[in-house]
Amino acid sequence: MHPSWLPVFEGLGAEISAVREFLEGETMAGRQWLPEPSQVLRAFTHPLNRVKVVILGQDPYPTPGHSVGLAFSVAPGVGLPRSLVNIFSELQSDLGVEPPSHGDLNPWADQGVLLLNTVLTVGSGTSGSHRGKGWEPITSSVISALTNRPEGAPVAILWGKDAQSYGSRFDSRFVITSPHPSPLSARRGFFGSKPFSQTNELLRQRGQTPIDWELA
Repeated sequence: MHPSWLPVFEGLGAEISAVREFLEGETMAGRQWLPEPSQVLRAFTHPLNRVKVVILGQDPYPTPGHSVGLAFSVAPGVGLPRSLVNIFSELQSDLGVEPPSHGDLNPWADQGVLLLNTVLTVGSGTSGSHRGKGWEPITSSVISALTNRPEGAPVAILWGKDAQSYGSRFDSRFVITSPHPSPLSARRGFFGSKPFSQTNELLRQRGQTPIDWELA
């Protein structure tokens, strides 16, 4: 975790203790959870004041080997989850970017895109299983830190109802919404929503450098 995030998390001692107790209980009961402990807070590797865009997801991929602590990202060499395939399809339609052969989104994070899930862990094989277990107040505090900082709120890309429930917390002029890119909802309005070009146009309006969305 970058030191700039420490004040946010230092004020969440009780909440973090509650989540830790829950995860320890899951481990003691023999229930595997994801991602690996060392990757749970990976989204906060870069400075708070450098976040230009936040992509808000739901919870990590529940398939072992997929979740890496960055929303929607997977490690190099891992097969692409269907949500990520749909994201790359929309990226190609929107900006003409050829779909990459890997799903490592760290180059986006390096440019100031915070890849944040509203819940930071999940039970193996059971999507949504750690909702309501204590992560939501922590996510809420993270979003408050982003929206109350001197630099102002980042551009927010909110995919799906869970993410959109946080929409009122951001500056409405810089919020992009659509259905979730999952196979269950992508054809209900995610395809054709052009989130990448919209984001770059909003960044230009704010005098900020656009994101290079192409993944080598």
